[in-house]
This record gives sequence, structure tokens and C-alpha cells, in this order.
Amino acid sequence: MKFPVAEVTTEVSRRIVGQDIMVERLLIGLLTGGHVLLEGVPGLAKTLTVRTLADVLDASFSRIQFTPDLLPADVVGTMIYDAQHAAFTVRRGPIFAQIVLADEVNRAPAKVQSALLEAMQERQVTIGGTTHQLPSPFLVLATQNPIESEGTYPLPEAQLDRFLLKVKVGYPERTEEREVLLRMSATTDSIPVAKVVDPAQVLAARAEIEHLHLDPRLADYIVDLVRATRDPAAVGLGALAPMIAYGASPRASIALAQTARAHAFLRGRDFVSPADVQALAPDVLRHRIVLTFDAQAEGIDSDSVIRQVLGAVAVP
Repeated sequence: MKFPVAEVTTEVSRRIVGQDIMVERLLIGLLTGGHVLLEGVPGLAKTLTVRTLADVLDASFSRIQFTPDLLPADVVGTMIYDAQHAAFTVRRGPIFAQIVLADEVNRAPAKVQSALLEAMQERQVTIGGTTHQLPSPFLVLATQNPIESEGTYPLPEAQLDRFLLKVKVGYPERTEEREVLLRMSATTDSIPVAKVVDPAQVLAARAEIEHLHLDPRLADYIVDLVRATRDPAAVGLGALAPMIAYGASPRASIALAQTARAHAFLRGRDFVSPADVQALAPDVLRHRIVLTFDAQAEGIDSDSVIRQVLGAVAVP
């Protein structure tokens, strides 16, 4: 069962102008079963892109607007008393969908983030002491605003690590922005898109991606890249050591291999190349590297660390 990559991107492009990297990363998350965190200022079509992807898929969708007064029950559901039958029944929350948009996820307090964590990691939730499985495929696509701190709760490292990718969404090019203006100002109605893929095709593509060839030398390359974030001196980057409090864990190695396979799959190849690994390394690693205060004081961010690591580790 072939996954219609071209058809999906064509339908998404009916509403979304540019932002090709963001769209591709969302597809990689879908094809690997990994959750994606989109970070960018308001107005960059993050929410619209997720909504459009859900419309292109024949899958259930729900949107949760995270606010400081949100409760865990508002996300996962709760037990309600049925007076007619004198019994408690489960009212399922919006997390019971195949694609869940967690909008402005960093506005929710710790209890809500913990409830979301179980759903993301275990693909299940607990309501009234009973465990309920979430549908398959299940994907959380979250957004957050990087420039606003008032009324926000920064995601803890444990939850950030549950996101397969953290994608930074930037401004469009001038020609793209002009096309957005012409296309979106001409109508107040949503541009229609066709459903061109179903969950069975997604699951079949996942199984195919798992068997894409990963050369042992590339496996070593991935491990060396991730280990270099923990011990930069081993690759001649001793000056970075005081800047990194914690490097990426082995989970990052697994994520980098999975996403590199999906990156190759989207390009019609049945093998992974070093370019696939290098393309995904920033999105896989940037939220898994914890920097020291010294790094922050010197204006060093995780992306600059990743660039130096990519330049220092030998490519097979």
C-alpha cells in the first residue's frame, strides 16, 4: 500500500504557502509515530498547517486550547454520575483523537502537562482508575510561542524529551508572504482540501520505514553525534564542555535513526544517507540539550552547539 506523498503535499499546499520544512517535519512525525512541537511567533500558520494535515487525512481530529485554568479532566476526560442508571460513566476528553492539536501547550500548568505526558508516552490515559487505550495512529502536534513569558509554564525537560522533533517555524519569504495575502484575503471561507490518505496507509508506511536500510557506519555516525553532545571534548570541542549541562540521551539516537529513515522514505529512497541524518539532527537534538548559565550569558544556544558538533564528527 503506497503512501501518497505527492498527493498529501499538493493538498496541504492549497492552504499553506511555503513552510515546506514544517510540513515535511509534521509528515515525518506522522510516519514515525512521534509527536512534534512547533515553536514560532503568532501568525505563521502553525495551527492552520496542523488542521490542514488532519483534513487531508481520513482521521479523527481535536484541538485543545491550553490556558492557565485548564484541568487534567478537560484533556483526558472524567467520570460523571448518571442519575438515571445510578452509576458513574466515563466521559472521554479531546485527547481521544488520532491527531491532537495542543495549541499553546506551554500555557497549561504542571498537572495538565503531566496528564498529557502519559498520553504521549504510553498511548493511554487513566480515568477513574481504569486505563483506556488511545486510537491508532495517535499523534500530538503542539505549538508554543517563544517570545511570550507572561502566563506561561515552560515545559520540563522530561516532557520535551517526549517530543520526537522540535521545529522552529520562521517567517516566510517575501514572495510567499505576498501569495498568502492574495490567497487568504480573497475569501473568509476555508480553502477546501481532499482526503487523500487513511490511517491504514499511515500504519503501512510506518512498517515500511522501519525496514529501510541503515548502514552500520551510519548507525555509528548517529551514536557519535549524540555522544558528542554529552562529551564534546572527545571530538575536539573542549571549549563547548562548560556550556553543556546535559547532552542528549540514547532516546535521541533512536529518534535520529527513525526520522532519518522517514526523511529518506519521503524522497523515494530505500536507504538512509548522511544527508538525512544531518537534515534532522537540529530538530531531534535542540530540545534535548540543556545548556549552562555560562552558555546563556554568552548567547550560545543549542542550535549553535549542534552546528559545531555536526562540523566536528567525521561523516562516513
